[in-house]
Parts: sequence; structure tokens; C-alpha cells
Amino acid sequence: MKKYNHTIYASYLGYITQAIVNNLAPLLFLIFQDAFRLSLAQITFITTLNFAIQLLVDLASAKFVDRIGYRICIVMAHVFAVAGLLGMAVLPKMLSNPYAGLLIAVCCYAIGGGLIEVLISPIVEACPSENKAAAFSDNLKSGLLAAVLFPAILLVCTLIYKKQN
Repeated sequence: MKKYNHTIYASYLGYITQAIVNNLAPLLFLIFQDAFRLSLAQITFITTLNFAIQLLVDLASAKFVDRIGYRICIVMAHVFAVAGLLGMAVLPKMLSNPYAGLLIAVCCYAIGGGLIEVLISPIVEACPSENKAAAFSDNLKSGLLAAVLFPAILLVCTLIYKKQN
């Protein structure tokens, strides 16, 4: 049982990554609006695009995850998530159109987020343990904790940023 603890802990990190993917951009909307002069329609499209791509990846993953393998897919999910989050910091300043940079970044992390959403539960379920319900509950708790704490910290940072400017 002990040899699967690392897999369970990695799954916790997957849920934390999922929380970051879904909550970071909305917390930065005011900063995006000021820094890149985005309209409200552009701001709302960022979230719409994120969830639309996640849903498409959820649907498509049923076809390719079993062929490619869970390990490769979950690793690639995190690679896409990290690339998208880093892209959100870099691409708007690199491209002549900052909004296009944000959309490219959102597409990347949405692919990762969609895969994480589909893969984490089956991975935890496949790990042998004495109490699967407790493992899943702990996994869910870590994701919920991240979904609450991460946005709260970013909200405070955003408010400090807005107060300084």
C-alpha cells in the first residue's frame, strides 16, 4: 500500500493544479483590463474559452487516453497547464496583441485542466488502498482547499495592486 502514496500525493497536486487553472485568470481580470485595455466581452470570453476547451478535451479524452496511457496523459496535462500558466505571464508582452497571447495561454492550460479533470479520479480509484472513499475524500478536500486558498491569496494581491495604482 505504501508504494502508491506518491501517486495519491501527486493526485492531490493535480487537484491543486486544476484549482489554479480555473481560478487564476478570473482573479486577474482587473489587472488584464487595466494592463491590456481589454473590454468586458474580451474578459468574459477568456473564461468561456477555458471551459469550452476543457469540455472538448473531456469528450475527446475518452478516445485517446486508453490508447496512449494514463501516465503519459497526466504528465502531458501538467505540462500543458504549466505552459499555459507561464504563457499567461509571458505571451501578452511578447506578442503585438496581448489579448491573443492570453487566449493562446488559456488554450494551453485548458487542455491540461481538462485532462486533469478526467484522469485524477480514475488514477486514485486504481490505487490499492484499504479505504478508497477516504483517499478520494482527502483528494477532494485538497482540491477544495486549493480552490479556496489560492483565489483568496490572489484576491488580496490584486487588491494591493489596485490600491498601489
